[in-house]
Amino acid sequence: MLQDTVTIRFYQRLTDALVDLWNRGYRFDDLRMYIDGYLAALRHSNSLEPYLIHRLEEEITRYLYDPSNFEKTQSEPDYR
Repeated sequence: MLQDTVTIRFYQRLTDALVDLWNRGYRFDDLRMYIDGYLAALRHSNSLEPYLIHRLEEEITRYLYDPSNFEKTQSEPDYR
């Protein structure tokens, strides 16, 4: 579980972007490349400590492999 506030913000931005990309038609390989680029940019910019980036990578990979994160929600039918 992430506990550093800055890391949590990066996680939230990344998960929001992944869902947006998925809804726009990008698929698993594209999302993986996006994650790799995002993490590489974090490493290059020294925005986070390396161990926090590694922890973020573990959490975002777990998020990516959970199919429930990319299912479209269906509204309940109106039975009037």
